[in-house]
Order: sequence, then structure tokens, then C-alpha cells
Amino acid sequence: MDLKLFFNPTEVDVDSDPTSFQSSIYINRHKMPDHEGMDIALIGLTEYRGEDEKADQSSADEIRKQMYKLKKGFGDYAIIDLGNFRNGPTLEDTYLRLKEVCAYLMEKSIIPVLFGGSHDLDLGQYYAYETTEKLISVLNVDNEIDLSDDGAPSKSHVNRIFKHSPNFLFSYYHLAYQSYLTNQKSIELLEQLSFESVRLGVVKENIKDIEPMVRDADMMSFDLSALQAHYSPGASNSKVYGLTGEEACQLSWYAGQNEKMSSVGFYNYNASRDSEDRKTAFVLSTMIWYFIEGYYHRKGDKNFKSNDYLMYEVHLGGDPETIRFYKSKLSERWWMEVPNPEAEGLFNRNRMIACNYSDYDLALKGELPDRWMNFYNKA
Repeated sequence: MDLKLFFNPTEVDVDSDPTSFQSSIYINRHKMPDHEGMDIALIGLTEYRGEDEKADQSSADEIRKQMYKLKKGFGDYAIIDLGNFRNGPTLEDTYLRLKEVCAYLMEKSIIPVLFGGSHDLDLGQYYAYETTEKLISVLNVDNEIDLSDDGAPSKSHVNRIFKHSPNFLFSYYHLAYQSYLTNQKSIELLEQLSFESVRLGVVKENIKDIEPMVRDADMMSFDLSALQAHYSPGASNSKVYGLTGEEACQLSWYAGQNEKMSSVGFYNYNASRDSEDRKTAFVLSTMIWYFIEGYYHRKGDKNFKSNDYLMYEVHLGGDPETIRFYKSKLSERWWMEVPNPEAEGLFNRNRMIACNYSDYDLALKGELPDRWMNFYNKA
């Protein structure tokens, strides 16, 4: 694929030293760099036709101005900034172009990191998995659950993900929704589909308990409106209440560490709404930085049959008779195995579900963890 056909070069060039983020990555300025062997591809988005309000087309570059000034983090960077994505003649064309580019990058084991644009652009991100021939789990962080049947695409994109054909959605996690902004029927629908939603207060109570959900996802879609307006005045729908900048960075770190995570999108930044000192752009740039930092701290938690794992089999004496838990010797993280003996095709496999020690402890007491039951019911 000739990537330069899909991107406009960026002209952002900040004063920096050899230890800066800008000096440590390859940037599409006057000529598209070679992307072979890259780990991560940064993609600026300028498409806002899916949002009700007009947005500043320079928003992605405003994020770059903050991100490039940060210091390089851990590891040997193999990161390319492809520039700003060229929008299609129609919004639907943009989705399909984004699908094509993301699918190409993921096929080469390069993680697309999208930033800017309206939240409905995660449709292109999701559609890219259509050719992978596997079921995926989607993590969405947003203060609302966008399940509208009509209205702006940014308010109905989750509905379109659920209804998309072919269906390759196995699990959906929604984090940090605010109850007073959310239709109760939306929550009930997620429960009926055995999908999981966690309201803001629960996320903030102990964010470490949320880590298994982040670890189980293949893609993350993050709407900046999930943050408090103090941290994200540049998001179109941020409220007084929400995640802090630190909590958003923690979730981004978890996503980066996740061996399964193959694409991420940080959406809904509008520079025309941001503060003069570009507070939101700075917060978003640090979220991307922490994702990258998490990526370069990955522990290689993949092969559960290797000697890098301890297997614990808990006897319950009922149905199921036993549950198997796995603990990584490298990262000390936990998983549990959910059997799926009767399914066929894509579903014909046992599934390893990320969990906490608390789930193992619950099983030792003879109780089935809720997440185990949730996944078993999908069989």
C-alpha cells in the first residue's frame, strides 16, 4: 500500500533536543518515511462531519505541538507519524478509507494510534478487524453510551458497531459512563447482550480493578468527554465530573501493556474549544505517551502453555466442576479459562479471560466469578 496517498504531511516542528519525543520518531513532513519494521503509527484525524458542531481542522497538529515537546520514554522507539489522514468525499468514505489503512497496518503488526476527529471515526477503526477472521473485544471509554438510532453519527456509532454485518464482536466494555447522562435502556441492552458497563464512580473507586477489562480488549476507543471539563475543555461534551488526567493516563498505560491491543483511538478533541495554553491537547498527548510507554513495557504474556505461567485448578464441586486460573510469572497478572466445547467456527475454542486475584480468591470460596459466568453465557 502506498500510504502517502492517504495522508497529508504535517508541518509541525517544535524546538527540541535529542532527548525529545519529536527527535525519537520518524515524521511525514516532506517525504513519507519507510514504515517497514515500525511498532506504532500515529495518525492525525481532521474529520468532524460526524459531530454536530464545526471543529478546528488544525486540532491534530495542536496535539502534535504538545506531544513532540515531551521527552522520549522507555525502550527503542520504532514509531512513525504518518501525518493527517485525508478525508473522503463523504463521511462514509472516510470510514472505509480508515478501515483500509488500519487493516493494512495491523496486518504488518503496526499499531494504529488515532487522535483527533469525532468519536464516530472508531467505526473505521472497528471495520478494520473484518478481515482478521477472529472475534474481537472492544473497549469504549465515554461519559455516554452512544446507542442513538438517529441524530449525529457521533451519537449512534456504538449502535452501528453492534448491528454491523458480518458480526465479529465478541465482547464490549464501556467504562466511565455517567448515570445521569445515560438512558437506562442502554444499560439494560448491554446487560441483555452480556456486555459489561462500568459507571464513573466504580472506575474511580479502584481503577486497578478495571485493568482486566482493558487487558481483554483488542481495540480501545477513548472519547475525551470522559474526562472532567477541568482537564478537557477542548472536548465537545465534557462535564464537571469525569476522569482525571491521571486516571486517563493510567487507563492508557494499561492499554499499552495489553498484548492483545492492536489499535487505539483518542477522539473528540476540538482546538477551538481548548484553553489558551492548550490544556486538553497536553492531556491527550500525555495519554498517547503513556500508551506508548505501556507498549514498550509489555511482558510477552501470550503463550499460556509455556513455563512462564502457573496454573491453578479450583474444584467447585458443581457446574462447572473446576475452573482453571493462570498466573504469569513475568507480570504476575491473572487469567481464567472459560470452556466453550459446543461452539463452532470462530467460537470453537476455550477463551482466556483477563481477571484479578480477587476472582481466584472468590472461586476458592466456592463462588463463580461474575465475569466467568458472563463469558460462559455467550457460548
